[in-house]
Amino acid sequence: MSESKAHHVEIRDVDGQTLLKLVDYIYTAEIEVSEDNVQVLLPAASLLQLMDVRQVCCDFLQTQLHPTNCLGIRAFADLHACTGLLSQAHAYAEQHFTDVMVGEEFMALSLQQVCSLISSDKLTVSTEEKVFEAMITWIKHDKEARLEHMPKLMEHVRLPLLSRDYLVQIVEEEPLIKNNNTCKDFLIEAMKYHLLPADQRHLIKTDRTRPRTPVSLPKVMMVVGGQAPKAIRSVECYDFQEDRWYQVADLPSRRCRAGVVYMAGKVYAVGGFNGSLRVRTVDVYDGLKEQWSSVPSMQERRSTLGAAVLGDLLYAVGGFDGSTGLSSVEAYSPKANEWMFVAPMNTRRSSVGVGVVDGKLYAVGGYDGASRQCLSTVEEYNPVSNKWCYVADMSTRRSGAGVGVLSGQLYAAGGHDGPLVRKSVEVYDPATNTWRQVCDMNMCRRNAGLKQTRCENTLKLNSTALLSVSGVSVIDKPL
Repeated sequence: MSESKAHHVEIRDVDGQTLLKLVDYIYTAEIEVSEDNVQVLLPAASLLQLMDVRQVCCDFLQTQLHPTNCLGIRAFADLHACTGLLSQAHAYAEQHFTDVMVGEEFMALSLQQVCSLISSDKLTVSTEEKVFEAMITWIKHDKEARLEHMPKLMEHVRLPLLSRDYLVQIVEEEPLIKNNNTCKDFLIEAMKYHLLPADQRHLIKTDRTRPRTPVSLPKVMMVVGGQAPKAIRSVECYDFQEDRWYQVADLPSRRCRAGVVYMAGKVYAVGGFNGSLRVRTVDVYDGLKEQWSSVPSMQERRSTLGAAVLGDLLYAVGGFDGSTGLSSVEAYSPKANEWMFVAPMNTRRSSVGVGVVDGKLYAVGGYDGASRQCLSTVEEYNPVSNKWCYVADMSTRRSGAGVGVLSGQLYAAGGHDGPLVRKSVEVYDPATNTWRQVCDMNMCRRNAGLKQTRCENTLKLNSTALLSVSGVSVIDKPL
């Protein structure tokens, strides 16, 4: 560039105080980033190719994200090509949309920006009502200039997902809707959706009937089958936000001691015991269609098995076939719609706990049947080499332990060794191949489920934790 040969170079758009800070940083490796200087420091650091300073500015702005400023920080990141910060600010706006929508920054967005936000599948809202209210509020903020944009915005509001009462009492009575024929067409579409039987609503396929899938708190805890006292077909869901239980479609057949996993938006009930026989059958629940259907059966009967998802395959590990414990392992491919055997474990294991860490499948403890002993051994499966190998033993024997994964480590909670039911918990670190004891649970437990979840309370704000529950699966509920 011409500046490379110039004796005098004029640096534009950088004030003297900011340049002084950056020159001092070059000599001292120290710089203070604050709310007052970050907006001038970041572009100046970019201009002078001081990428460490630029990154520190981005990290600082990330810590400052708030519903009142996240859209402004997103625009600033976009202007200066800070792709990481841009992505983080956008995700923050999606996850805190209910608070963002009432702020000044939201009201100042362009039509394209509002459409981009409210069309996102990742938008976190308690109900679709919030999206409708946000759209109406944005229009009324500058009604004269924005009224013509009503149809474009309504295209992204998922009216069929609103309750029938809300559609009739609020949406239909909104003057902005009444005076626009295209908007009334969207309302009619939503009404038709509600008039259809639940098992036929999937026939209306538009973006507006697709539930949102936010990255947020678990919305539903699903309890599949069980014993009461015999094996049952009943399935119930607990809604965390509404604090209520409700029934969904029954299983096609009675099932307890099954493996239950959540995979690609569907819940799979694998194997189990029907009250008379250990079964090979597998049922899958589609929340959009609100119904169960069957997929091909496993090649072996399995109850008290371990079930887990690794990559795009569902694995059924060990279990009991009615006469002996199993070392065999099968994998189901939804794409091929078939089960196939993979390498067997080195040990027979029923009541086995399973977990996935860093692309490896772990089989934890269990009962081997042959020696009539509960196991402390643990095996690791590598899908690339299709081999099982032993890793470090747990400190105690555990059959029916709850197994979960948190921050790249494998937790084993409770379980039993013969008559002794445990409340102890230990954690495995694959990097060091070691187990260590952690704090005991308050109660002794066996055959409990262990799932990663998000805690939101005054003590652990947005922290990740493990939830110990018995025989259930915690999943994201489409909103």
